[in-house]
Amino acid sequence: MKLRFIFVLMVVFAGLAVFARAPRVVAHRGHWKPEGSAQNSIRALVKADSVGVDAVELDVWIDSTGTVWVNHNRDINGVVIESADSATVARERLSNGEPIPTLRRFLTVASSLRPDIVLEVKTHADSLREDAAVDASIALVNELGLAPRTTYITFSRRAFERLVARSGCPAQFLSAVEPAELKALGATAADYNIIHFRKHPTWIKDLHELGLGVNVWTVNSPEDLRWCIDEGVDFITTNEPELLIEILSSAR
Repeated sequence: MKLRFIFVLMVVFAGLAVFARAPRVVAHRGHWKPEGSAQNSIRALVKADSVGVDAVELDVWIDSTGTVWVNHNRDINGVVIESADSATVARERLSNGEPIPTLRRFLTVASSLRPDIVLEVKTHADSLREDAAVDASIALVNELGLAPRTTYITFSRRAFERLVARSGCPAQFLSAVEPAELKALGATAADYNIIHFRKHPTWIKDLHELGLGVNVWTVNSPEDLRWCIDEGVDFITTNEPELLIEILSSAR
């Protein structure tokens, strides 16, 4: 009887080992810190692929004439994207000299690379422009065959509900709400700043018990990265992807 009990325990622990996995590495705005790179640039996307990240996070805005651009801030070099036309935005350059990429250009390059896409729809001043940004982003992702590799994120409740209803892809909410409320909204995962998980120490466990994933941003220090790993989160969004990959490799 004792031997059989020991055997059952071994099977259980073996099963846990199979299902347990290290957090996935999400490069925040690509791998933009190396020389010659820049946030949300094609170079940052390619560099992220070269170091072996699991996914690349990017931010999108739609302009007044319907083109979707990849940029974190509302403006680029003082040009407010959602109120400018496509020709005006296209003249602007990133800090590394690259043209600001359209979402089509960015996703076309991404389609030939390994990392998945974490696409953030930014909160627009005009809610109708925001709706258009959601719809155009979904259309481009689907057209290029990237839906199986794409997760959508947003701070906007309006955009989030639209993404859940229309994309058919995983959706993560950036505005921190309690796990049960997040589940009711139709999220597949929480995508919260590490501050919120530190403040609510049971949330990671609560989210997992609800069948939701956990993404933590933007985690850069070795101490915080190790804390996230130890807590069993599913995704870590970081500006230091090579450091996180090194820590994960040394833990194996």
